[in-house]
Amino acid sequence: MSNTTMLILVTILGISLLLFLVMKSKLQAFVALLISSLFIGVLSGMELTEILTTMEEGMGGTLGFIAVVVGLGAMFGEMLRVSGGAERLALTLINKFGEGKVQWALGLTGFIVAIPVFLDVALVILIPIVYSLAQKTKKSLLYFGIPLLAGLAVTHSFVPPTPGPISVASILDADLGWVILFGVLAGIPAMVIAGPMFGKFIAKRIHLEAPAYITEKQLQEQVDKNDRDMPSFKMVATLIMIPLVLILINTVFGLILEEGTFVHSLLTFVGHPFVALTISTLLTFYLLGTKRGYTKEEVQNIATKSLEPAGIIILITGAGGVFKQTLIDSGVGDVLGEMMANSSMPLVLAAFLISTFVRVAQGSATVAMITAAGLISPIIGMMDVSQPMLGLIVISIASGATVFSHVNDSGFWLVNRFFGMTEKQTLKTWTVMETIIGLVGFAVVFTISFFIS
Repeated sequence: MSNTTMLILVTILGISLLLFLVMKSKLQAFVALLISSLFIGVLSGMELTEILTTMEEGMGGTLGFIAVVVGLGAMFGEMLRVSGGAERLALTLINKFGEGKVQWALGLTGFIVAIPVFLDVALVILIPIVYSLAQKTKKSLLYFGIPLLAGLAVTHSFVPPTPGPISVASILDADLGWVILFGVLAGIPAMVIAGPMFGKFIAKRIHLEAPAYITEKQLQEQVDKNDRDMPSFKMVATLIMIPLVLILINTVFGLILEEGTFVHSLLTFVGHPFVALTISTLLTFYLLGTKRGYTKEEVQNIATKSLEPAGIIILITGAGGVFKQTLIDSGVGDVLGEMMANSSMPLVLAAFLISTFVRVAQGSATVAMITAAGLISPIIGMMDVSQPMLGLIVISIASGATVFSHVNDSGFWLVNRFFGMTEKQTLKTWTVMETIIGLVGFAVVFTISFFIS
């Protein structure tokens, strides 16, 4: 590699990282990714028309998959929220586990609910249950809140169809079945250690009470009211599991069955994320919507509203695709690949470190995942990387994008407000919990990577 090439590469990456450091919102992240792509193209010597063509291909190639999956997932999650399905899961699991194992019930609730529902929305829905439990038992809010938060955070980062792992999988061309499998394998121990175990530990050291303006009677009345209007636990759990099971079946039987057979073709079709999510979303519209008294117009309004928060995520992911494609077409990706090939650093570790850096610098887990995926994708393109290994790299990136949440992360302030904590207390609780999740998740996939070529 020549000194000139190295200088150009360092300059390009330096400008890109500087832009990531100053961005404060997802919209700014979208702009930063596009500007970085332009700088990469110009400084690497690409013609202006070629740069525009590359950006168009990168955006279109990524959004062709992401827009459909994220859109369907958002509609599915919103219908679950409106119907009371999330509360039903929580209350049923709490009753099944019993008073002595409420922490485990809340952790599992968060793990399941965050599959179709955005983390912040899920927390708003379920926080009254945490308040109620804290007032009844006189224990710290953290005793119940940390397990719930851990479950929500793990699935939000590790298990599709949440936007982060879906976006990374799309950029890296990773099979979603492997991503789901490794996301669950890494997520369960991460949730256990960061949730019930850490929650019990930190609750003894920081005692928080439910907000004074909320009385136990008010909370119980709300829970009782919701309980009468909620769908059944079996229905909600089945609807959530349908797309995951179909995608996993596609992956597993794709390895067993011979290509070209009718069964293989059928499972490939039904297990494709488009079809799997379409099936589950249509069932949700009917079983949680029309069948429970919602008119067609009301269901349509719910679906339309759900796309509002999904829009900016779709745009950022598209910008990540532009960033990746520019790195490839400009030749910068070849330089990165050569550097990686000459080093002894495993791809799984490199993906984790890159994602961690961006996460600490700008805060958003989703943006950190997409940016890291854009940087690592050209390197993967130069190597013979198997689908299982791509799945591990996706979760490694997700792990790096989870650690060290602090004051530049919107999730930090969301938890800070709902739990009534100071900034110092939030660092001791939420930040430590997120870091445990990321480190445990990475430890699991890094260990598995030694057994997969």
